[in-house]
Parts: sequence; C-alpha cells; structure tokens
Amino acid sequence: MFRKEFFGIYHGSVSAKSDNTRFIINTKDAIFDHMNDSQLIELYFQKDYRWNEASIDAAIHHNIYRQISDAKFITFSMPPFTIAYSLLHSFIEPQDYFGIKEMPQVEVFDPKSFDQWYERAATEIPKALLKSELEFVIIRGYGIYAYNRDLHAMAKQLAVLEKSCRILMLQQSMES
Repeated sequence: MFRKEFFGIYHGSVSAKSDNTRFIINTKDAIFDHMNDSQLIELYFQKDYRWNEASIDAAIHHNIYRQISDAKFITFSMPPFTIAYSLLHSFIEPQDYFGIKEMPQVEVFDPKSFDQWYERAATEIPKALLKSELEFVIIRGYGIYAYNRDLHAMAKQLAVLEKSCRILMLQQSMES
C-alpha cells in the first residue's frame, strides 16, 4: 500500500486484532516504506504506558474494534486521487467496470471542521463505519478508514476505489 501512495512515509496506520482484548498497530515513529517488527506494538484495550508509543490513530482503531466485531484488520490510508476527488464531491459513483462491480455509490463523510478533528475522530469514525453499507469511510480531505476480516480483500477494495477515482478525475479533465 505504501508503493501505491496510500501511506506517506510517516502518515497512515495499519492494525490487526490479535484477540478480543488486544491489537497490534504501527508505532508513532513507523516508516511505512521499511516496516519491521520493531515498528509494531501490541496494545491491550485497557490503556497503559504502551499507548504512548503507538500511532496517533490507536484510539480510533481501538473504538472500531470495540464496536465492529467483523473488524480483524483496520487501516487509515490517504490515496491521493480518492482524497482529491472527495474535496469537490459528496458522493463517489464509479463509472469503470471494476468500480461498479465492487461498490455502489459511496458517500463522502464531511468532518465539517478540522479544528478539533482528532478529539472527535475516535467517536465519529466508528459511527460513520457502522452507518455505512461498506467496510470503509471516506473522510473529505483527510483519508479513508477501512476494516475487513481479510487484509488482502481490504487492500483490493481500496485499490479499486483509488483507480475509480483516478478514472473519474481523468474523465472530468477530458470533459472540460
């Protein structure tokens, strides 16, 4: 996902639920183009000192795991075409074959203001995911939170979405 520019060198997060009370997530200092075991940390749902070393997104992942039993893997990514398309559109409706086959029209979640986004994100993102028919939520100008029981299925869905948004942007530029 790093090679596809879904993560920045230091931006993004990925986690895996290890049992009903623990999950593994990248550390706050993880470099996504060279991830190794030292850049992952296992957290208990009960917060302790290890949370200080974890990704800034750990609380969001924690709340998703607590509220969505189907979540085995979670990622926060920033695919550039999807994020760019979300800035000007409230819905994403794929026009390409694979996009249409994989997903219906997708609503873009509007955080309204980024002033206190990180204080609100840990509650608003799980709510948006529960409301969604899909296993991801696109947050306007911010990124995508996705979950799945299968890591490869999650990555595939994000890749199809990103390609569909790229095609939509190319289509728009050809029309203007």
